[in-house]
Amino acid sequence: MNHNVIYTENNFYYHRTENKICSNSARHLHSSYEIYYMKEGKCHYFINDRSFDVVAGDIVLIPPGVHHGTNYGTKPCTRLLINFSSSFVSPEILNALKDNGNIYRNNETISAINELFYLIEQEYIKNDILSTAALKSYTEGILMIMIRNTKNVEPEGNSIIKSAVKYIQENYAGTIRLSDVAKMLSVSEEHLSRTFKKEISFGFSEYITLIRLQKAEHMLKNEPSRSVTEVAYACGFNDSNYFSYKFKKAYGITPSEARDGQKNEIPSSPIT
Repeated sequence: MNHNVIYTENNFYYHRTENKICSNSARHLHSSYEIYYMKEGKCHYFINDRSFDVVAGDIVLIPPGVHHGTNYGTKPCTRLLINFSSSFVSPEILNALKDNGNIYRNNETISAINELFYLIEQEYIKNDILSTAALKSYTEGILMIMIRNTKNVEPEGNSIIKSAVKYIQENYAGTIRLSDVAKMLSVSEEHLSRTFKKEISFGFSEYITLIRLQKAEHMLKNEPSRSVTEVAYACGFNDSNYFSYKFKKAYGITPSEARDGQKNEIPSSPIT
């Protein structure tokens, strides 16, 4: 049985895929928060430089601007998806979420989580004057359960890739060569490149660009006095035009718009 439900109103999006062999998703990001609930089945979930094995009962929480993607096997799964803007829930809840990890796993709360997702879907069907308020309440209920019953799930990882990722994150502003990192880690370039792609779901150069863009996005928002060109060079880009092109492709807005505080509405489909 395949069943999809979509509801969009007031910066809220809901989608259910039931008993279906899901397609892998390319790395992408949103301008919204995302709650991903694996009700039945399993998948491999990539979040920035980390990877997790997500199983039935797990919730994945993705903040705005965080790259993520999924790899599924050949067995059907049932997954529920919510996107909501930061203005949709109370600021107290968003502040509390900052101390939580990306993966929530607690068998003791599955029954309560299932009930709240059921109520969310019923409000989609009802869709009356109170539905928006109800959707906000039930979404906050899910988040409060996660905040109050957190049990951190550690990511999977390859020690070589962890070292490579750490080096990139610490040296993104300079020149980073695959050959230099491979030599530092005492592995061949071919092995590092192949393993990096397998573990991170990004090529080596692609990941460097991703980290530089994330650093630039943070700098644009927190250091508005800097010009776009200054930010580009400070984050390892040698061409400000190329930087602007890659930034808009990743975030959907120009570096200037990001610096000036302009935000997109939640996209109906992810920015890839």
